[in-house]
Amino acid sequence: MTQAVATQPCRRVVVTGIGAVTPVGLTAAETWKNLVAGRSGIGPITRYDATPCPVKIAGEVKDFDPTRPVFSLKPNGSAGEVLTAPLLQKEVRKFGRFTQFGLQAGLEAYADSGLDAIRDTLDPERCGVNLGVGLGGLPEIEAQGEVLRAGGYRKISPFLIIQTAPNILSGQLAILLNLRGMNYCIASACATGGHSIGEAFRTIQRGEADVMFAGGAEATVTPLAIGSFAQMRALSSRNDAPQQASRPFEKDRDGFVLAEGGVVFALEEYEHAKSRGARIYAEVVGYGATADAYHVSGLAPEAEGSRRAMKRALADARIDAGSVDVISAHATSTPGGDTEEAAAIAALLGSGKERANVTAVKSMTGHLLGGAGALGAMVAVKSIVDGVVTPTINLDHVDPQCAATGLNFTPNAAVQRSVKIALSNSYGFGGTNASVVFRKV
Repeated sequence: MTQAVATQPCRRVVVTGIGAVTPVGLTAAETWKNLVAGRSGIGPITRYDATPCPVKIAGEVKDFDPTRPVFSLKPNGSAGEVLTAPLLQKEVRKFGRFTQFGLQAGLEAYADSGLDAIRDTLDPERCGVNLGVGLGGLPEIEAQGEVLRAGGYRKISPFLIIQTAPNILSGQLAILLNLRGMNYCIASACATGGHSIGEAFRTIQRGEADVMFAGGAEATVTPLAIGSFAQMRALSSRNDAPQQASRPFEKDRDGFVLAEGGVVFALEEYEHAKSRGARIYAEVVGYGATADAYHVSGLAPEAEGSRRAMKRALADARIDAGSVDVISAHATSTPGGDTEEAAAIAALLGSGKERANVTAVKSMTGHLLGGAGALGAMVAVKSIVDGVVTPTINLDHVDPQCAATGLNFTPNAAVQRSVKIALSNSYGFGGTNASVVFRKV
């Protein structure tokens, strides 16, 4: 008879590793350097001919190689074998692009955490994965749909299900690293990354794991996704100036820019990390998740549900809103969403809004959908580590409604400052919201 694991709700959880593949960098370090410098990764679409569509720009990951070596390790605890890349060349066609991004980021997070140095002492049943995706393997579905129409079912790739199933990313990372604990995938649209980190935090906090890899990935720069969002009139059509197209909180913003990539965190129980001398980026101290129960694709007035998520996260962390130094906003650059989120943040912070910086990373990367929440969390964590707040670029004339909130949106240039508490927001279609709070250790 298996003995139940006793829960320990007071267990502390810290970030010990970060990996990233984004439109502004193929690693976490490169991504962060370019974000601090205010560089945009948005440009003309190159993955297909976008001529027929009114939207011809996106935040693409350039020069990505899924077979690029990350580091050396012993897969599945086997002596004598060395794995240096997420995939071998012969394996690439088996996995969807979103999985390829997530595996690269996941292995980087593992390498960055230093866990490989104690690999032989890790209990694989105490190590798990929670990596999510919003839309999943859309490029592969589109491609095989064309194959089906042209040649019938016998021409369909036998790998299509593996390429498109949302949980394959979590499953394959577990296989590569021999992680035999809790393994699952959250799909909550653009809040996916935030929910994945928050729920992995809870898993460790409850005592069900000592190490969790959490985050999200997405790869939907395709004719169907771009065309669908364009038909919703949700995307910017600033094709002649792509690097200026994503403009959160700016008065003349005209929609978001679709992007791709993946970001993964290595989360670890504090004493476990401390005992091995791990470098700790920050502590995860609060998590809040709510539903608007209002509209399938729009925020509730004044982002009421989002405000409740932030309030819950801070209450969970036992931190007063006036102590927040940085908010990594969801801020997609849509006409309605930005004003509503700004109102929610201002209502939350109250008089403390005068000391806080709000930053919108999507101004530089575009919207990573299922990977967006994890990227926003990375911005929050790195602001604590480096004492710098990334800019919201393309913000020359703040929307009057946003300006009326009195918030500091960190326009156009990074700000050096001490950061002890940072909060990250991510919201998704269906009215789903996630907020995560990080603290300096």
